[in-house]
Amino acid sequence: MKTVLVSAVALIDVDGRVLLAQRPEGKPMAGLWEFPGGKVEAGETPEAALIRELHEELAIDTWQSCLAPLTFASHSYDSFHLLMPLFACRKWNGTPTPQEGQTLKWVRANQLRDYPMPPADVPLIPILRDWL
Repeated sequence: MKTVLVSAVALIDVDGRVLLAQRPEGKPMAGLWEFPGGKVEAGETPEAALIRELHEELAIDTWQSCLAPLTFASHSYDSFHLLMPLFACRKWNGTPTPQEGQTLKWVRANQLRDYPMPPADVPLIPILRDWL
């Protein structure tokens, strides 16, 4: 089974809320909410991939020094195994603005379970909630 490396981030605003993105129609798992991020390309570090993805998907810029490794997900889907480091980030330039048709929502940590998420993201919720 192929392993796919995806980098994700819990963007945390000054009020302690976390940004979730809803997967748009036409993508696998459309309608589910997830932490922003994306696939790590060949030759990229997880941090570099995340900085690139945040710029492409949300039109914001951040730096490696602002990405704190928090936890990771390891989950087998039908056709691949997902390995996903989750970083926490409290500092970036710009206002997160959807660039790929996704819906964004700032959510309090104790409300994260109210949003349906892909199976790999669900175990990250209690860790993030306890950390915040």
